[in-house]
Amino acid sequence: MSFNIAGKTAIITGSANGIGLAVGRHFADHGANVMFADVDDKSLCAEFGERPEEGNVRYFAGDLREKLTINNLISATIDAFDDIDILINGCRQVTTSDPLDPDDTTVDLMIQQNLMTSLRLSQIVAKRMIKQAEGRDEGAAGAIVNLSSIAAQRSQPDLLGYSIATAALDQMTRAMAVALAPERIRVNAVAIGSVMSASLQNALKDNRDCRNEIEQHTPLGRIAAPGEVADAVQFLASEAAGFMTGQIVTVDGGRSLLDTVSTPAH
Repeated sequence: MSFNIAGKTAIITGSANGIGLAVGRHFADHGANVMFADVDDKSLCAEFGERPEEGNVRYFAGDLREKLTINNLISATIDAFDDIDILINGCRQVTTSDPLDPDDTTVDLMIQQNLMTSLRLSQIVAKRMIKQAEGRDEGAAGAIVNLSSIAAQRSQPDLLGYSIATAALDQMTRAMAVALAPERIRVNAVAIGSVMSASLQNALKDNRDCRNEIEQHTPLGRIAAPGEVADAVQFLASEAAGFMTGQIVTVDGGRSLLDTVSTPAH
């Protein structure tokens, strides 16, 4: 099977910076048509300049928590590239919370940002993929890859909301994989840890000692660059993973193999 994604059209959310941006650039460099989507219009414009109207890259700015924004994203992608073959749900937010404060709304925010946005977008994109595949009896109709975290399997009180949301995202991956398998749409996830995401980069600015702590608790002894996640995402989106669905692939330098809850699970 081929890792080739050339000519495929991918929507990548959370792609104004960090891992989403790295994955998007990797896909574009490997010949895919890429719609970069993020709420951060300023960062998207800084990366791509004025809105491109040619080539294999476009970008869309909007709050994907809104259904109308999701529909506009789908329309913009179809207008630019005709079809949608791949969806990468990379829209993530990491916020600390107080597990003993009943007035803390962080859990609601994390579920909305890290779970519900991905679920709603997946549902609408899947309908488009199914429609595109009408009349075709063979071949994949599409692939969805969710960006999750090892925080889903780690009990760290300060990241209560994020841990709950990513655990739910993992289960959503499995449930959607079963639901969409008859439609020939595969759904998988990449759980990251010890990767220089935008959120981790911000955290390190406030706590420089955190870098050494993370590296010490990562068997491979370093923090990975955002682009190191891109190959795993490409694999899951390509025909090479044609018989994989509902799987959570971990990219964390071995960090989740260690029994520790003392370090931030970015």
